[in-house]
Amino acid sequence: MSIIRTAATGKETVRELTPVFSAILFIALLSQIVIPFKPVPFTGQTLGILLSAGILGRKKGMLAVLSYILLGTMGMPFFAGGDFGIARLAGPTGGYLIGFIAAAFIVGSLSDRGYFTTYRSAVLSMAAGNVLIYAVGLMGLYRFIRISDLMATGVIPFIPGDMIKILIAASIVPFSRNLLRK
Repeated sequence: MSIIRTAATGKETVRELTPVFSAILFIALLSQIVIPFKPVPFTGQTLGILLSAGILGRKKGMLAVLSYILLGTMGMPFFAGGDFGIARLAGPTGGYLIGFIAAAFIVGSLSDRGYFTTYRSAVLSMAAGNVLIYAVGLMGLYRFIRISDLMATGVIPFIPGDMIKILIAASIVPFSRNLLRK
């Protein structure tokens, strides 16, 4: 009887974790979309982070983002442009990578609380997550550039692209959450 129960539990675990594994790979895939910019490149990562957290919620969204970062630091070519290694956390982009975790927590929590029922609230939720990415990213970036250049280097150039990503993610999340529940 316990073998049957274990087999059923294994299937349930696979069913529960499949969206998390998919999110990890999706974020890694989007991080390969890179427009070179120094010291922090433009990438598709934030779209993947916002979508994953919005669709999966706080627990699974954070698990996906933490796993993505852990796998990238362990040698998987998951970071921007196929980069990898623990040194990325100590470099100019390290704060942004850590900010992804904070964003996954906030966006996933807001999603779990029903803030993605309207397009407007979804956009505001995604924007809150993006602001956290900027804030934590700047804390890491300040070690590499002058403080007077932080906003001009670490935030302002990214706003137009991030706004587009937020609008895309806010359009997709409500529909995707409904599909995932079914």
